[in-house]
Amino acid sequence: MRSSLVIAAFSGALLVSAPFAVFAADNEAGVPLAPADAAGAWTVESGGHSICTVDLSADKSGGGYGLKVPASCGQALPGSPTAWSPTRDGMSLVGADGTSTIRFNRWSNSLFVSHQTSGVDIQLRRSGKPS
Repeated sequence: MRSSLVIAAFSGALLVSAPFAVFAADNEAGVPLAPADAAGAWTVESGGHSICTVDLSADKSGGGYGLKVPASCGQALPGSPTAWSPTRDGMSLVGADGTSTIRFNRWSNSLFVSHQTSGVDIQLRRSGKPS
């Protein structure tokens, strides 16, 4: 009787912890970003709404790596970024003069967040579609 209770408890613990194991596998917070890992389409979101899709490249360009920002991004990305650069804990979008226009902290492989003084965060979320 006792062994069946232990087995049942252990099985229940595995079922409860399984979703957290998936999250942990995607959690790369604080890990430097490799340009090849970032290449592709990313959706810019703010206030719970998708704004536009940007394309990051692993190819060197100006003050960092290639970045395509469509006109639909409007004012969502301050400073008119023209490239991106990996940082110790995420990425930074940089302007034509090579200075950072906005920094994003890495929360996972598919989510980067920039906390704004306005209180409304800007997020970059891995997207499946090009801009």
